[in-house]
Amino acid sequence: MTTIASVVFELSELSRAHLAEVGGKAANLGELISAGFRVPDGFCVGTAAYRAATDGRLPPPGTADAAAARSAVLAAPMPESLRTLIRERYARMGSDVPVAVRSSATAEDLPGASFAGQQDTYLNVVGGDAVLDAVHRCWASLWTDRAVAYRASQGIDGGTDGTGVALAVVVQRMVDARSAGVLFTADPISGRRRQAVIDAAPGLGEAVVSGRVDPDHVVVDTATGRILRRTVGGSGSFCLTDGQVRELAELGDRVETAFGAPQDIEWAFDGSGELWLTQSRPITTLFPVPVRSKPVAAEDVRVFFCITLAQGLHRPITPMGQAAFRVIGSGFPTLAGYPPERITDGPAGFSLAAERIFADFTPVVRSRVGRAIAPRGMDFMEARSAVVLRGLFDDPRFSVVPGSRRVGLRTLLRSLAAIRAPIGAARALIRPAAAIRSAQRLLVGIERAPVPAPGAPIAERVDAAVGLLAGSFPVAPRILPAAAVGFAGLGLAWRLLRGDITATDAETVLRGVPGNVTTEMDMALWDLAVRVRGDRACAALVAGTEADELSVRYRAGDLPPVLQQGMFAFLARYGRRAVAEIDLGMPRWSDDPTHLFGVLAGYLRLDTEGAAVTPDRRFADGARQAEEMVRELIARARRRGRLRGALVSLGLRRARALVGLREMPKFLMITAIARARGLLAGVGVDLAAGGALEAADDVFFLDFDEVKAAAAGRDLRAIVAGRRARYAEELGRRHVPRVLLSDGTEPEAVATVATPEPGTLVGSPASAGTVSGVARVVLDPVGARLEPGEILVAPSTDPGWTPLFLTAGGLVMEMGGSNSHGAVVAREYGIPAVVGVPGATRDITSGMRVTVDGAAGVVRLADG
Repeated sequence: MTTIASVVFELSELSRAHLAEVGGKAANLGELISAGFRVPDGFCVGTAAYRAATDGRLPPPGTADAAAARSAVLAAPMPESLRTLIRERYARMGSDVPVAVRSSATAEDLPGASFAGQQDTYLNVVGGDAVLDAVHRCWASLWTDRAVAYRASQGIDGGTDGTGVALAVVVQRMVDARSAGVLFTADPISGRRRQAVIDAAPGLGEAVVSGRVDPDHVVVDTATGRILRRTVGGSGSFCLTDGQVRELAELGDRVETAFGAPQDIEWAFDGSGELWLTQSRPITTLFPVPVRSKPVAAEDVRVFFCITLAQGLHRPITPMGQAAFRVIGSGFPTLAGYPPERITDGPAGFSLAAERIFADFTPVVRSRVGRAIAPRGMDFMEARSAVVLRGLFDDPRFSVVPGSRRVGLRTLLRSLAAIRAPIGAARALIRPAAAIRSAQRLLVGIERAPVPAPGAPIAERVDAAVGLLAGSFPVAPRILPAAAVGFAGLGLAWRLLRGDITATDAETVLRGVPGNVTTEMDMALWDLAVRVRGDRACAALVAGTEADELSVRYRAGDLPPVLQQGMFAFLARYGRRAVAEIDLGMPRWSDDPTHLFGVLAGYLRLDTEGAAVTPDRRFADGARQAEEMVRELIARARRRGRLRGALVSLGLRRARALVGLREMPKFLMITAIARARGLLAGVGVDLAAGGALEAADDVFFLDFDEVKAAAAGRDLRAIVAGRRARYAEELGRRHVPRVLLSDGTEPEAVATVATPEPGTLVGSPASAGTVSGVARVVLDPVGARLEPGEILVAPSTDPGWTPLFLTAGGLVMEMGGSNSHGAVVAREYGIPAVVGVPGATRDITSGMRVTVDGAAGVVRLADG
């Protein structure tokens, strides 16, 4: 049984060290008092009191809803010893002094979850009996429906068995407020740091917090004290003077410095003009500012572009995945003649935030060559990012640097020479088959590169992994000129046929192109499904067995031959791939084929008996339609001249032959990543066996140097545990900015965007056609069920997602442009697609009927 002992604390004696005893709000108030801020005095009824009062009275976990738990708390008598302690402490504040009684949960006012407004607050409470009643009701508010739902959304244990979140209660002297409100030390909308945002109203601040009044709104530049914007609220006149506004901004700056992070502050001016600080918590919605490998001056505002998001990876990337990116990323400056000092440090502009990888794009934005090339490339790959970057060109902070044209051209020419672009392009133009064979030879070179044996010294195996990654980059870009010739051929035909060709015509030319390693992979998995369907017993096994059990049986060699051998052959070629495959820390399909068995089960649910078009037939039909369109376009060109006809024929034939190579550079790098992962996985097994790591896959939460240090005897288990916790927390982050400034501003959040028609979402056209169906929002494809014909709605995709495309009726993506991975694959399969749709996974819910118009770039919601 929990006992009552030392459960009532003075606020002035508390700190973050007392979090478990008094909760987040009380701990923060103690820190503020210790730092010298003016905070109303008071006390805290600790979590032990809540546990003592509710011990054995809450229903067992899983047997009751929130209302039952709340009723049980209200019915629980407060121990008399506790009632006496609270009465005595309240009496010491004075006779019948008005107080505020607020919750302070153990999971409240923390960096990852604010819990703002989730539990109840009682103001102007007067008298000992009233305080006791308010404390009791605060306890019960831990079980309001909104608080329970919030905890569930945050993954916080609210168990009724005494092991979950617990509630302390703060009793604090009321400020006789003339004006009060909320101060954010960073703009919560744009994210800009050192820009204070103040909402204020006459009287108590609770009215502002709860939204019951229309407050005055003021934005202040903290660095200069300059008032940037001011809007009068419902009172009709400003309740703060300019001096008070600046005093608030200065106070916020000091509180932020004390806590080391932007703060959400509640404050009040009393009748004599004294400023009181009544609460402070971290602003939990801000995306962290990227940190560069090589720092620059703080006053130099930088532009950061999220590389992993642009590559279709919305989730965080493991520490070893980050380390691999540093090595591969070093290839970019190396090609241009500016190699980093240590390849494992990565390029100077390599940056991290929220376990995502950003690149410092400031040199690109400040360069005439960069401005000319980067946005044009993004128009095809990530259209919304291109819009954001162009929006920065008029910002004087990012004006073009004198001499940047010369430097940019030199960098571009060096890079093109390093990948042998002129030779590769010429060979592809003259002999496409030779270019394709060359790409295959480069791939085989990575597949067969010698590596140390499993028993070799750990440092040798780590260095070999680094060597594989470093060796992939100079090789992979050498394939790009051939793919570029294919796209240039289509562009040539477009120009020569101007006025006699439509976007849909050009898109049809690119359907079912040969040589795309990703679509070949998808067709191979579909072919396996067809063979499994032909064996009724095997098909029944797949349909009636969970994917994880099938995976276990596969590794044991215990599946029917058609499935066992078919999956073995598939993995021999494509087992190097994975969902989030650019992250070296993610298991490959050869490590765990569970996802593939789930996709197979989805394929078998497709009714092929009455279906007019199955995925293989649809792909073949697309190739046939493409060839017909090529012949038609050549005929149109010949009517305008023989030479024009010959050039259009050359361009379209090269497009059909070479565009499929666009996926090969990435496949080559994924091959190197998979081989490096295999080496490091063996290292992890050895380190775990020797006690240096808790588990073998902990190796992927270290970097290359740290793995060597662990092998040498350094204990890194605490570091791994911390990184695992941070990674798990980041998995829940829903929003990742495409572009972010070093002052915290997210340009896309402050840009003026045209409002689409009600019930309509607008993005970029990606694959022509119109389809209506039921939406399926998928944030992670692993374990996802996509019924045939459903509209796949995703934040972004990579090749690990594309097996789902075969049964999808259409595609909607938040990321991407007309030539992004998801768009290209959707076109090749002939399914309508719209990409670059802001907020698609937020505004569309699973089960909603939507219409995807891939030609117009519009998604219509059925209830709109």
